[in-house]
Amino acid sequence: MATPNKAFVAPAANDALVAADKAHYLHGYHVFDEHAEQGALNIVEGEGAYIYDTDGNRFLDAVGGMWCTNIGLGREEMALAIADQVRQLAYSNPFSDMANNVAIELCAKLASLAPGDLDHVFLTTGGSTAVDTAYRLIQYYQNCRGKPQKKHVIARYNAYHGSTCLTMSIGNKAADRVPEFDYAHELIHHVSNPNPYRAPDDMDAAEFLDFLVAEFEDKILSLGADNVAAFFAEPIMGSGGVIIPPKDYFLRMWQVCQTYDILFVADEVVTSFGRLGKFFASEALFGVQPDIITTAKGLTSAYLPLGACIFSARIWKVIAEPGKGRCFTHGFTYSGHPVCCTAALKNIEIIERENLLAHVDEVGGYLEQRLQTLAGLPLVGEVRCMKLMACVEFVADKRSKALFADQVNIGERIHRRAQAKGLLVRPIMHLNVMSPPLIITRQQVDEIVETLRQCIVETAEELRQEGVHVGA
Repeated sequence: MATPNKAFVAPAANDALVAADKAHYLHGYHVFDEHAEQGALNIVEGEGAYIYDTDGNRFLDAVGGMWCTNIGLGREEMALAIADQVRQLAYSNPFSDMANNVAIELCAKLASLAPGDLDHVFLTTGGSTAVDTAYRLIQYYQNCRGKPQKKHVIARYNAYHGSTCLTMSIGNKAADRVPEFDYAHELIHHVSNPNPYRAPDDMDAAEFLDFLVAEFEDKILSLGADNVAAFFAEPIMGSGGVIIPPKDYFLRMWQVCQTYDILFVADEVVTSFGRLGKFFASEALFGVQPDIITTAKGLTSAYLPLGACIFSARIWKVIAEPGKGRCFTHGFTYSGHPVCCTAALKNIEIIERENLLAHVDEVGGYLEQRLQTLAGLPLVGEVRCMKLMACVEFVADKRSKALFADQVNIGERIHRRAQAKGLLVRPIMHLNVMSPPLIITRQQVDEIVETLRQCIVETAEELRQEGVHVGA
């Protein structure tokens, strides 16, 4: 069972909170029937890699919130920096001819950390608005350079790029495409997910890579190269299942973009600020110089909401051409919010001062090694891990890679068992995804792996008792 701690809400007050939650709170990805029956896990305290519920139970948060609590929760120096900024300047208009010192300082810092000539920054309120901004910036750029027809964008199936109407349409994760919502289609197109585990059986690794690149080029030519503006890609697909692409995949996709004058947008909302041991992963780990990087999450380690769209001097030179009298009519009330920017600067300072990138290289390698010990267990089809991004994919049959029926709810079953043992992993259909804080220790890695091992073994036995086929 979860470990009791000082965090505690009296039963009567807790009952009132549960009732109010069910009566009034529409959650993100709200599962109506399930929530009406079970309610939500109400969290009241956080410290480091641990969070605590209203009953005082402690959980090791192997999800890192939502890929975002990078430096850990409850840091006093973050609280003090945020409070000091609130006292000095709690808000400043970010539009047109107004700015504030900390937003300027943050933009300069991001320009210094970003690869190549990515030295211009538009600050947003989170990852979705950063990707939305990238899309609008691309349209603006193409119009400014006299190519109004060059507006189509290409992304990948089973990607996740955000939850605005536009960004959900750029992403194409099957679990997100529900019939009750509508999606934009006219200018958005998709090519195959670069998932080696799900590659066609008759293709080896080299053939699969060739197929992916040829399919991308064919899509461009079918749309007309003069009509395609940009390619959107996560360096590692996060919510789509921690999909690590084949070696040289990004380099070859980037080369195709170069051939056809197509902007390369690296969605690093998850992969930036240390999750892969680098501030940004595209160039450092995959050898690609993007035209645009989107980021959020680890930018403030979730202490406050903030995102950024970082773009190249080449784009700036076109859109800011002197004498054109142009106005970039895009912005948010909370863009460049001074308190959020202060949180980001302090967060980056901590990452640098505590040498957390090197720590991620070390402990992330240990997580990769330890998680692979689960690969031989029943139910486990594949273990995927790169530094502090990890996923266990569950299958009904290891040989055929066949999935369980949806009603088995395999990812949720294992997640519920783990939660009862004081561990949080993220269930996504047939997956359990993990993205622990950068401060995680080897001991905590061992706790994650051994708890998950118990849950997988227990779930396999439970399924057998229910008469569900569990293949070898």
